[in-house]
Amino acid sequence: MSAGVTTNVVLLGSTGSIGTQALDVIRDHRERYRVVALAAGRNTELLARQAAEFDVPDDLARSCVDDPGALADLAAHSDAQVVLNAVVGLAGLPATQAALGHGKRLALANKESLIAGGPVVARARQDGGGELVPVDSEHSAVYQALRAGKRDEVRRVLLTASGGPFRGRSGGELARVTVADALAHPTWNMGAKITIDSSTLMNKGLEVIEAHELFGFDFDRIDVIVHPQSIVHGMVEFTDGATMAQLSLPDMRLPIGLALGAPDRLDEAFGPIDWSRLGRLDFEQPDLDAFPCLRLAYDAGRAGGAAPAILNGANEVAVAAFLDGRIPWLGIADVVADALQAGSGNVDAVEDVLEADRVARERAQAAVEKRAAA
Repeated sequence: MSAGVTTNVVLLGSTGSIGTQALDVIRDHRERYRVVALAAGRNTELLARQAAEFDVPDDLARSCVDDPGALADLAAHSDAQVVLNAVVGLAGLPATQAALGHGKRLALANKESLIAGGPVVARARQDGGGELVPVDSEHSAVYQALRAGKRDEVRRVLLTASGGPFRGRSGGELARVTVADALAHPTWNMGAKITIDSSTLMNKGLEVIEAHELFGFDFDRIDVIVHPQSIVHGMVEFTDGATMAQLSLPDMRLPIGLALGAPDRLDEAFGPIDWSRLGRLDFEQPDLDAFPCLRLAYDAGRAGGAAPAILNGANEVAVAAFLDGRIPWLGIADVVADALQAGSGNVDAVEDVLEADRVARERAQAAVEKRAAA
C-alpha cells in the first residue's frame, strides 16, 4: 500500500480512544485513506457524526453492541483493504478472524482476540493470507526495529514497561495500596481496567503473549524491562550485539498511522523528541516477587492452549473485584493463580475460546467470593 494510492479502511470501535485517534490521522490524510465502514458500541450520537463527516452510508455505520457477527461482516467488507480492530474484549475475535480470513490487512488494537484466541487467529492468518500489523505502541516498536535485520539474526525482543504507580514499592507497601493509588498512573491516561493492569504489570504480561503470537519468538527470547520515562517503546537485540529501539514521546497516533500504511510512514510527526530537553533514560529489571502477575502471564503463555484465555478472563474478574473494593490489590494475582491452577484445555475454534473465557470467569468469581468472605 504505497503513498499516492487511496486505501479503503473499515474502523471497528470508532468512538473509543484508538478509534477517535485513528480518525484524527485519517482526517489529515484523506488523499491516502477513505473510511468505508464504521462500528461502535453505545455512543450512537458520535457514530452518526463520524459517519456524516467521513461520508459513510448509514447501513455501514453500525452500532454493534453484543453483535460480534455484525463486526465480522464489516471486517469482511469487499471494498476494504485495511481493517482497524479497536473493539474492546473478546467481541473483537470474530472480526479479527474475518479480516485475516479474507486476506485484509488487520491493524490490531484488540488485545483479547490475539491473547485468548492465538491459535484461532494464527489459523485464519495462515489460511486467508491476511497481514497482521500491531497498533499497540510496544509491538509497533518491535515491528519497526525488526526491519533492521533478518529473523535468524534476532537474539531477543524487549518490551518496555513504565513500571506503573508502584515501581520500587515493597510487598508490605503494596499490601496497603488503594484503588485511587492504583489508578494514578505516572505516564499514561488510560481507562480504569488497563490502568490497574499497568499497576500489576499484567498489561506487560499480556503483551508478552501478544508478542509471541505476533512475531513467533519463544517466550525465552521475549524480555520485559522497566523504563519509567516511556520514551523507548520496544527494542530488538541482534546476534552481533546491536540493539535497535524505537523512541518517541507517548502518542498513539504514531503506531496507528504506521499500522494503516506500513511499511510507509506518514509525513506528519507524532511524538517527536526534543533531544535538548530529554535529560535521561532509565532502565531496570521488573520485580517478579512484588509483581507476580507478570510471572503468571509467562507461565500461561508457555502452557499455551486455553491457558492465556484463562489468564485473561480471570484477570478481568479480579480487576473488577478490586475496583469494587471486594479484594485487595495483592488479591488480583491470587485470584488469577487460582483460576490457572485448575488447569486448561486447548482452543481450536472461536467457541473454544469463549468457553475457556466462561470457565475462567466462573473460577475467578469463586476465588473472589472465597476471599471476600474470609
